[in-house]
Amino acid sequence: MSAGFQALIATALGDRDYEVSFQEITEADLPDLPVLVEVDYSTINYKDALAITKKGRIIRSFPMICGIDIAGKVISSQDEAWQPGDDIIVNGFGLSETMQGAFTKRQRVSADWLVKLPKGISHRHAMAIGTAGYTAMLCVQGLEDNGVSTNEGEILVTGATGGVGSVAIMILSKLGYKVVAVTGRAEHSEYLKSLGAEEIISREELDRDAKPMEKERWAGVVDCVGGKTLATAIAQTKYNGTVCACGLAGGFELNSTVMPFILRGVKLIGIDSVMAPISKREKAWKRLATDLDLNLLEKSITDIKFSEVPSACADLLEGRSKGRLVVKI
Repeated sequence: MSAGFQALIATALGDRDYEVSFQEITEADLPDLPVLVEVDYSTINYKDALAITKKGRIIRSFPMICGIDIAGKVISSQDEAWQPGDDIIVNGFGLSETMQGAFTKRQRVSADWLVKLPKGISHRHAMAIGTAGYTAMLCVQGLEDNGVSTNEGEILVTGATGGVGSVAIMILSKLGYKVVAVTGRAEHSEYLKSLGAEEIISREELDRDAKPMEKERWAGVVDCVGGKTLATAIAQTKYNGTVCACGLAGGFELNSTVMPFILRGVKLIGIDSVMAPISKREKAWKRLATDLDLNLLEKSITDIKFSEVPSACADLLEGRSKGRLVVKI
């Protein structure tokens, strides 16, 4: 019999409620999937915080091991594509929603979910990047794929102190873009400038009812917020600009008009990181290995003990944290 280990598990309490607690499990409690991995590091994303604090309907079945990001090594594999000792990453694919997640010392996963850890990136740095940073790279690629070059003008990044926003600023600034960061937390202005933002504007400037079209300013937008902020950003996007939408921290409604799209040729691109195909994931992670300054990334990291995950999730939702929260399992 295998030795027990700790996992952070959501357990149903009746039909509509659940509790989250640390429990001891064994490999016999893991799902019947072909690749057994040792989880070295994970991270805390906005979705993790919603699930663990019970502020969002993230978890779809119970009991559920929480956590959507894994960095670790293959222990054993029934799939010949993966061998013991392989360094791997798993992001999304329903982890902590419909599939058992990352906050456990060991986990069984599908071979189709794995991405090989790029050379030069440690497990810890991979989780400092995590789903948030991988999503940020998908947004950068979305801008590039739609013709937004460094000489087109300013790039707006909303929700800038969060995981996606922080990494997006680092990548964009390294690539030569002029980045304007939006935050509701003025005390973090110097932090955002240290990541590469050239200008900081207040959240209140965008979190309002927008006109159908406003003065053109942004060549591109990475929006992590949604709601009124996204609508205002669209109204201010320049002719032929691109808006990449990847979050809804400010709401899922979008009160806009067709005018920016048909009069200015603005493009609104949805960025999905959860079910993106492996080819797109591999491309994004290869780019992260070259286009993200790991020394700069280090400035955004707060290391969290496994036992501190629940309190760290509450801090994230209450705006008491910034950057990337990395969990040593």
